Amino acid sequence: MFETLRNAFRVKEMRRKLLYVLGMILVIRLGSQLPVPGIDSEYFKEWFASNTGDAFNFFDAFTGGSFTQMSIFALNITPYITSSIIMQLLTIAIPALEEMHRDGEEGRKKITAITRYVTVGLALFESTAMAIGFGRSNIIPNMNFWNGVVVVTCLTAGSAMLMWIGERITEKGVGNGISIVLTVNIISRIPSDIALLIENFIQGKTIAKGTLAALIIAAIIILVIVFVLILNGAERRIPVQYSKKMVGRKLMGGQSTNIPLKVNTAGVIPVIFASSIMSFPGIIAQFAGKANGTGIGSEIIRGLSSGNWFNPKQLQYSWGLILYIVLCVFFAYFYTSITFNPLEVADNIKKQGGFIPGIRPGKPTSDYLTRILNYIIFIGSVGLIIVVVIPFFFNGVFGANVSFGGTSLIIIVSVILETVKQMESQMLVRNYKGFLND
Repeated sequence: MFETLRNAFRVKEMRRKLLYVLGMILVIRLGSQLPVPGIDSEYFKEWFASNTGDAFNFFDAFTGGSFTQMSIFALNITPYITSSIIMQLLTIAIPALEEMHRDGEEGRKKITAITRYVTVGLALFESTAMAIGFGRSNIIPNMNFWNGVVVVTCLTAGSAMLMWIGERITEKGVGNGISIVLTVNIISRIPSDIALLIENFIQGKTIAKGTLAALIIAAIIILVIVFVLILNGAERRIPVQYSKKMVGRKLMGGQSTNIPLKVNTAGVIPVIFASSIMSFPGIIAQFAGKANGTGIGSEIIRGLSSGNWFNPKQLQYSWGLILYIVLCVFFAYFYTSITFNPLEVADNIKKQGGFIPGIRPGKPTSDYLTRILNYIIFIGSVGLIIVVVIPFFFNGVFGANVSFGGTSLIIIVSVILETVKQMESQMLVRNYKGFLND
């Protein structure tokens, strides 16, 4: 990876793209420090500390600490993530959107444009709800209509700007811009999480106990990273044989290739979707002041919070973990069904005169791919769940209470690997162009 980065900086075009990405990252971090006008930052930090819960920890991790500081980027790209979830669900339910999805590049551009409008609409809705909630909690002093308009405008504009930055990184930089924005936010929280781990398990302990705790923490983090690397790199290759055919006077074809099916077919999407859905009711309850109440509603909110899972004193709330696992598996199958169509792949293989050895072309090939894919998706989702549940276990049993967990590690590792691959492919294309021009 470091060799790829070194080689990229030697190439003028790649160096320009990487510097553009670094410039956008600097803008993101600066914007995360700019407070929203009219917000009492110190009072808000105290309020946040007194209302700490898994829902807000997850939200703050994705916003890179912008939420606790109530900066103009407090909403960050969470509205974009939510709108993406909505659009992908609607693509299955609405025939017109499904037709757009099948139209290729033009259709995807239309869906992307709709996603932008939905993102701005969600950001407007969320910022309005936050302004009303904070006004009632006296976090916004002298709350009136115009103060509310300023808060709503700043939060909505900040979310829209981050979406624009993500798209510009994708267009003019390297890698997926939205993923890079999310990764930068998560990485920015690592120092504070490491400091919290040191404070809870190392500081004030004897040298032997502190050293042992540090080694265990390092071993767990390394183990999870290695497991994520294995999960991201694992794939099942389906062999495909193409028959020979006469083209003019020459016998062409007959080559063998394969269809690489990644074990982690859906990437980190199932974890993000499941976490977003389960944290949303908790955030609403906190704003409404109902999170710490009594009754079945509050009990459900506590069950949805991963901070209560594996807690020996509150094992009754661990039912939320079962729901979380079910959602992860569901979204793994759902997202893969959108991105990979076995019937379409089988038809393309048949049209090109290919076949899978031992499998007849057409529907038998489609059924075979579906069967293999279902098995792979299950293995991949189980791997994702293991990675995510390990930090939940230590948070619940040992009270680590950090936002940096399995979800964060999966996102960071996946985005870094994907960005490095894009850098390598772009440099390879450049070398080919240079060879052809010579």
